[in-house]
Amino acid sequence: MIEFVAHGVFAEVALLLFLAAGVGLIGVLLRQPLIVSFIAVGLIAGPSVLDIVQSKEEIELLAELGIAVLLFLVGIKLDVNLIRSLGVVSLMTGLGQVAFTSVFGFLIGLGLGFSALESLYIAVALTFSSTIIIVKLLSDKREIDSLHGQVALGFLIVQDLVVVLAMITLSAVGVGAAGDGGISDIAFVLGAGLALLVFVIIFVRYIADPLTERMARAPELLLCFAIAMAAIFAAIGELAGFGKELGGLLAGVSLASTRYREAIASRLAPLRDFLLLFFFIALGVTLDLGELGSHIGAAVIFSVFVLVGNPLIVLIIMGYMGFRKRTGFLAGLTVAQISEFSLIFIAMGVTIGHLDNDALGLVTLVGLVTIATSTYMITFSHQLYTFFEPWLGVFERKHPFRETGEGDHSKAKRYDVILFGTGRFGTAMGLRLKRQGISVLGVDFNPDAARRWRLLGLDVEFGDASDPEFVAHLPLDHAKWVVSSVPAHATGVTHDDPRIALIEALVAAGFSGRIAVTSHREAEADRLTSAGADLVLEPFQDAADRAVDLLSSEQEPERIAFEGMDEGDVARV
Repeated sequence: MIEFVAHGVFAEVALLLFLAAGVGLIGVLLRQPLIVSFIAVGLIAGPSVLDIVQSKEEIELLAELGIAVLLFLVGIKLDVNLIRSLGVVSLMTGLGQVAFTSVFGFLIGLGLGFSALESLYIAVALTFSSTIIIVKLLSDKREIDSLHGQVALGFLIVQDLVVVLAMITLSAVGVGAAGDGGISDIAFVLGAGLALLVFVIIFVRYIADPLTERMARAPELLLCFAIAMAAIFAAIGELAGFGKELGGLLAGVSLASTRYREAIASRLAPLRDFLLLFFFIALGVTLDLGELGSHIGAAVIFSVFVLVGNPLIVLIIMGYMGFRKRTGFLAGLTVAQISEFSLIFIAMGVTIGHLDNDALGLVTLVGLVTIATSTYMITFSHQLYTFFEPWLGVFERKHPFRETGEGDHSKAKRYDVILFGTGRFGTAMGLRLKRQGISVLGVDFNPDAARRWRLLGLDVEFGDASDPEFVAHLPLDHAKWVVSSVPAHATGVTHDDPRIALIEALVAAGFSGRIAVTSHREAEADRLTSAGADLVLEPFQDAADRAVDLLSSEQEPERIAFEGMDEGDVARV
């Protein structure tokens, strides 16, 4: 091994990449995010195990570039319009969770014998949740557009803002620590920061849009330009004294208002993940596994605090604000871990000289435990809710007003059809049923989709087909049909079928009408029928049958035009 590494930097990096691929594969099989695998690679490659890393300067360079790209991607998401649209719920929940974790984390740190400064650093680090992990897991479960998914994304934005403020504060503190702490040093940094900020404002106002428009003619050039912006701003930040992190962040902000920000972000995400590998490798080099053993007790206490305390405070706040206990519980589980920013924040403290490697090792252990555990908590969130549901009533108001439909349809009206899924197919069915004089109630867990239904003059409620309590709340007594237009998604993490869950919930609620579900695969029909479905709709097959009927007759097809499906464009279904 040592002989192979001795051949040079290329052989060393090749071996590290091979090790990362192997450990990453094990992580995937265990349903763990790559962050856990990368931290493990850093520890294995470090001096405590294989001692592979010899070219520390080159690894550090790649690690610093990875941090610059990571902060760039945070900045590019901080669109002014996005911040303006931040709802009160997300703001209150996000700030409440940050305040709770900071205060009690600080007190726990003091109680465990850490100094006030160490406790403060650790407490702030514990407030950050991993946007990468949460978005990935919610996307895999097809819950990113659900109510709890949208709330979670909202307070992740709040956490990102806290990250920004923490980085700025730490950079300012670092000025005094790096120099003599003189007025001239601080004035220089503040002046340089102000000048860069003015440049960013001018760049956003006059240069960003036309420049990215020209760059976008060649996608590779646009990507190269984005990386260059991240690197040059990070370099300026380091030279000016306020840090590479803040420089990379400002680079992202400078492109956040352009129409190509999503394209840039999606293309840079794989590069970010690749370069962050080297950050964790560089981190592992500084850690001694033998010394980490002395922090196991403290790591367990902090981990339990994050895994239990963070979800609990979110559940309490959302319950107080009028959300149902289920929504609060599912949203709360998303913050039951710390993030890569936690490690970067602590590493900055080590660089400044406020902390030693012991604190970095402690937070790394907490990261490993919380990220690994919360992954399973989010993956099996519905099963966990079913288990804890009998004890969660205390966190829900008697009338959870934020999740009741306008006018409380369940009590005010009777419906012939209750239709789950208000997307394109569901909306087409809903409008045709309404035209035939059949009363229909739409149900969707996407707030935007529900809003579009109301604009079309259709009744709708928030809800999740897999929530038995919600299904029982619906006006089932007089409904002749319950229809699900939501197909199963085979790529979901838990592979739960929402159609089966809906059928089971309807049976449990004593529904006496008929049930129709949608399938895109003919092979599923028998399984769905056996589960209790009276009718299996196959949109592709049914559309083909309808097309053949139209082609073989002279009948003129009737169309229903409606707005609101694609940002104001008129869709015909």
